[in-house]
Amino acid sequence: MKKIIFSLIYLTTLSFNSFAETKLEGKLEPFLGKPQLEIQPVFRGERFGNIVVTMKGTVLATWGTSHVRAKRSEDGGKTWGPEIVIAKPGFQPGGLTVNETNGDIFAFIEERHPPAPITVYKSKDDGKTWNKVDVKINPDSNGNDPSMHMNEHGITLRHGKFKGRMIRPTRWYAGKNDRSLWPKHYTNAIYSDDGGETWETSDPFPAKGTGEATVAELSDGTIYYNTRRHWAEEGADPKRRWTATSTDGGKTWTNLKFCKILPDGPQNTNYGCMAGLTRLAVSGKDILVYSNCDSEGGRKQGTVWASFDGGKSWPIKRLVFAGNHAYSSITSGRPGTKSEGMIFHHFEGGPKGGSAVATFNLSWILGGEKTGDGELPSWIN
Repeated sequence: MKKIIFSLIYLTTLSFNSFAETKLEGKLEPFLGKPQLEIQPVFRGERFGNIVVTMKGTVLATWGTSHVRAKRSEDGGKTWGPEIVIAKPGFQPGGLTVNETNGDIFAFIEERHPPAPITVYKSKDDGKTWNKVDVKINPDSNGNDPSMHMNEHGITLRHGKFKGRMIRPTRWYAGKNDRSLWPKHYTNAIYSDDGGETWETSDPFPAKGTGEATVAELSDGTIYYNTRRHWAEEGADPKRRWTATSTDGGKTWTNLKFCKILPDGPQNTNYGCMAGLTRLAVSGKDILVYSNCDSEGGRKQGTVWASFDGGKSWPIKRLVFAGNHAYSSITSGRPGTKSEGMIFHHFEGGPKGGSAVATFNLSWILGGEKTGDGELPSWIN
């Protein structure tokens, strides 16, 4: 019996150490080379997608409003396995989060369109199986409980004082999902320092009327926050995004700015649209990629923008898909895996409806259109 227990402890420790020693950020070169773009249908019907890359380099996409399911790609997005049910029934709220210290993956499932009860599921085997876990999510400084719907994936902080902290964007509904209350909504985030057992909720984002946010950690440990405006009463023309930053690990948000270059969905409304955001896994470089529709009317013209200075400027963009393109999620490949050097963009729409995943590299984006918002850095040429 002692030998069996020792073996289990050894294997657990070995697994933990293997992730602890995994190179989280690599070189720029794998994202360059020959331009590549491939678009594949992934899910049928329903809505709400999210996408992450696991510690083993598996691309993991989730989806669904009647029940939440996942698909895995172990070959860098070239092929996809069968659907895996995470929760049935269940409502997809986004925020899929990979714990980069041990490889665990967290899925936050709501009972219905929020406000609604939340159940958290965890996978310890690279997204193959999922189990309910008991967690505690504490309210924000206003005493409000966060909703998970419908935010971009979470991240694990890699730099500075809060290294190892998991954080994912969240939001607060001002009562029920009543249109008259939309201008009072606000976004925030939840974060955990104990492996996902306890989650604290950040202070509210410093602008109301917001919902469906994104986060990315910059190389100095600053957290960049970019949010949909949902139904903001001010600044409706042009319809652009709010951004802010955090230097205390996501507890508070400062440096509020109105991003004039990034569209918040179709420009004929101030209703906005969920966007995707990721920082490429490149050491010492703050390359961000943002996704949304880029149209005067209707959720279409799916486009990505690239920033090379941590979101201060967005000098280039490129059309991914001209047809229907609504909510989207985007993530970076991991060094030393089959996903390395690629960017994975999961969006509602695509050639067959439902959802699709576009797989491309930075070289492909660089072949796009200059926006006039800053210049490409010399080191990218």
